[in-house]
Amino acid sequence: MSLHTVGVGEITYECRAKAGTTAVFEWAFVAPVATLMDMSKKEVGKYYAGPTWEAIDGSKVTGKQVAVSPAAPGSIPLQLVKAEPATGNGAMSNVTYIQRLNTKGGVAPADACSAGSVGAKTQVAYQADYVFYRM
Repeated sequence: MSLHTVGVGEITYECRAKAGTTAVFEWAFVAPVATLMDMSKKEVGKYYAGPTWEAIDGSKVTGKQVAVSPAAPGSIPLQLVKAEPATGNGAMSNVTYIQRLNTKGGVAPADACSAGSVGAKTQVAYQADYVFYRM
C-alpha cells in the first residue's frame, strides 16, 4: 500500500430510458465527484469522472475496473481498478491498483424515474476509502 484516503462527495444520476427500450426508465450513473482526505482529514486530492484520482501535487491516475463486490445495502459496491500509467510526478506516480472499500451511500435514488422526468439529475452523497498500491 502506498496511500490510504477517504473520499467524501456525491454521485450524479440522470433519469434516462433504459438501454434498448423507450418505455422503461431508470436512474443512470453519470459521474462522481469527491474530495480525497488522508487519515488526519487533510485534503490530499480529488476524485472525478474517468475514473480519475488527482493529488494536490498535480499527479493523477486513471484506470479500468477489474472487479466489484457487493457492499452493505444502500452502498455502492466495493471495487478494484487497474491503474493506467500516472501523469505528473508525485503521490500518484507508479500506482498500479486502486481499491474502493468501506463504501457508504451513493446508490441510485429510490424515487421513481419516468418519461416525465427524463433528463432530471440528482446527486447522492457517498463516502469510500480509496487505497492506492504501488508494485
